[in-house]
Amino acid sequence: MTSNPATPLLDTVNVPADLRELAPEQLSQLADELRAELISAVGQTGGHLGSGLGVVELTVAIHYVFNTPDDRLIWDVGHQAYPHKILTGRRDRIRTLRQGGGLSGFTKRSESEYDPFGAAHSSTSISAALGFAVANKLADTPGRGIAVIGDGAMSAGMAYEAMNNAKQAGNRLVVILNDNDMSIAPPVGGLSAYLARLVSSEQFLSVRELAKRISRKLPGPLHRAARKTDEYARGMAMGGTLFEELGFYYVGPIDGHAMDQLVPVLENVRDAAEGPCLIHVVTRKGHGYAPAEASADKYHGVQKFNVVTGEQQKSAGGPPSYTSVFARQLIAEAEADSRICAITAAMPSGTGVDKFGDRFPDRSFDVGIAEQHGVTFAAGLAAQGMRPFCAIYSTFLQRAFDQVVHDVAIQNLPVRFAIDRAGLVGADGQTHAGSFDITYLATLPNMVVMAAADEAELVHMTHTAAHYDDGPIAFRYPRGNGTGAALPETPQRLEIGKGRIVRQGTKVALLSLGTRLGEALVAADQLEAKGLSTTVADLRFAKPLDEALIRKLMCEHEVVVTIEEGSIGGLGAHVLTMASDQGLTDPDSANGGLKIRTMRLPDVFQEHDKPEKQYDEAGLNAPQVVDTVLKALKHNSAGVEEARA
Repeated sequence: MTSNPATPLLDTVNVPADLRELAPEQLSQLADELRAELISAVGQTGGHLGSGLGVVELTVAIHYVFNTPDDRLIWDVGHQAYPHKILTGRRDRIRTLRQGGGLSGFTKRSESEYDPFGAAHSSTSISAALGFAVANKLADTPGRGIAVIGDGAMSAGMAYEAMNNAKQAGNRLVVILNDNDMSIAPPVGGLSAYLARLVSSEQFLSVRELAKRISRKLPGPLHRAARKTDEYARGMAMGGTLFEELGFYYVGPIDGHAMDQLVPVLENVRDAAEGPCLIHVVTRKGHGYAPAEASADKYHGVQKFNVVTGEQQKSAGGPPSYTSVFARQLIAEAEADSRICAITAAMPSGTGVDKFGDRFPDRSFDVGIAEQHGVTFAAGLAAQGMRPFCAIYSTFLQRAFDQVVHDVAIQNLPVRFAIDRAGLVGADGQTHAGSFDITYLATLPNMVVMAAADEAELVHMTHTAAHYDDGPIAFRYPRGNGTGAALPETPQRLEIGKGRIVRQGTKVALLSLGTRLGEALVAADQLEAKGLSTTVADLRFAKPLDEALIRKLMCEHEVVVTIEEGSIGGLGAHVLTMASDQGLTDPDSANGGLKIRTMRLPDVFQEHDKPEKQYDEAGLNAPQVVDTVLKALKHNSAGVEEARA
């Protein structure tokens, strides 16, 4: 492809096939233009910046060398996939990232044929790539599975489970280890780059294969010694002995920002006849953008920012975040009790455990992307008399459900689960929504499940959990700032399974769990204006239910509506089961005309948008509450006015 010198190379590339028409010496210029486009776009939308900047050259090189989309490229987590999206036909939409109706912040199958596998949770890429590779092998069709996985994601056991099964894929599986924390390899120099090119070359592999065939004819001990000599010689020179033991041919480390190193090594691996290959690439988060290079942690995920200065748009301020309220109260509890400790899974700042760790470093544990280990580790601590708090996002706690059941609930161990990011989370969308925790926890025997209506309630629930030793207990709270509720000077120890009446009425009862309480109160005002006296209860507990309170409200009101920020199977299902078991809806019961309705998240994976729009779409705002009540009463606004007249 020839281009006008005045025309940016990026303008000539819509899909990777266009990229492959460029000369190798043009790739560095293209990478520079791609990086500038990425910075400009994320400056307008916000999102994950540092990780994308770190893989710009790698993205260009992969699409240049491999035949995507026939070669299936899978980005682990997907934080780093924005440059990939720009090069795969989505540049014209890149400024819609994470906005309603716009591009997802992660890879998504429905978005492009170049996204063969959806991502957002860590450490899944090698398993998925192995699936693609083996499927192609079985069908005898061309095409590789290529997984790009960060060194942080390698802290999860799933990555090693996949690698341990990779041999069956043969040379159709390529794993690119994106080491951006220098946690595995020493700094890359000219010697290691030369060695990487050498050992991935066809000539070296041919000689090695000949040596292997000869060694197989040797007596057993000599054959095993020859094989180990080959592995460990390369391991001493380059690292990678662990990966060799798992059946991978290791190449690296190489400089992930040097196109003249990346392209020849990728080409060698592409053309190799060896089995599964792991290429160790060293990159730098935020590379090429000074503010991000200087502060990689602050530029991992960013608000909108000034491209020239790097200054991020500041939030509007307001009440403290739920996360910070939890952290402050947990520290206060730990001041008074040396048995309290905190565990997080690679999210210390996101959960507030970093603040706890500053105060109590010996009682703070970041286990990495290893939620399963974190939960069972907490169970062990609890069994030995500690009071552990597992602070994990709702969406990530799903990864450890078996451990919650088997290692915590069955043994009735007092592990405290502080569930951040409960409910809908806005721009991160369906993969990060905390939709299911009420359902998957409240179904478990021995488990206590609470939901905070505001930040004051979160203080009480943290305090309650700290003093609860009769079994596992969980409390959930949303992302973002609180409601502005005054924080109590002295926390209250809540009675387990007891709710509270927030507003008293006579005809309609709204039973709220969690932060929809504010919308329930607004709905109550609107119902009162229509002549419908309304009670509002904050149940506080999804399990155990406050059966006495619920029974009383059912007997004294004509309509009962449950409201929760969770999926079907949660609070509403438990209330309906209780009512059924106790015959509260039977025609001959005390209130045989009772109408019960449940309001919950819809049975869909909701797309990303602003949280307020997501809740409106879910039907969990005040107008929908009012509409639910009126429909239950077979009333409409005109009918109510007519009845009042």
